[in-house]
Amino acid sequence: MPRIQCLHGRGIAGDRFLDFQDDYKGQATFFAIEMYENLCAKFGVKDKSPSVFRRNIITRNADLNALIGAEFEIQGLRFLGMSECSPCHWMDQAFCPGTEAALKNCGGLRAKILTSGWLAPG
Repeated sequence: MPRIQCLHGRGIAGDRFLDFQDDYKGQATFFAIEMYENLCAKFGVKDKSPSVFRRNIITRNADLNALIGAEFEIQGLRFLGMSECSPCHWMDQAFCPGTEAALKNCGGLRAKILTSGWLAPG
């Protein structure tokens, strides 16, 4: 997985939502790998990657809902958790039927980028 460039107040370089609108609450989106693993086990999915959920940053051992309204730091970059990244109906086609319902209240985190820099895997 390559590094990603986070741009303060703008979004992630190369992302479809870069410079989407002023003060956009989804400049970066986070998704828990544990949720992906749970969904794979629950639905018996073995041929889909976490990228089907269209989140920018995959986390491990982070309570994403607890970060709503909070500033937090990853690899020296600051973010502001804004809201849950609610699941959408298209996830039932992208991953498998039942995914949207299974992700209710745990679809990830939308955040604003407070400092520019690079995030690397690991």
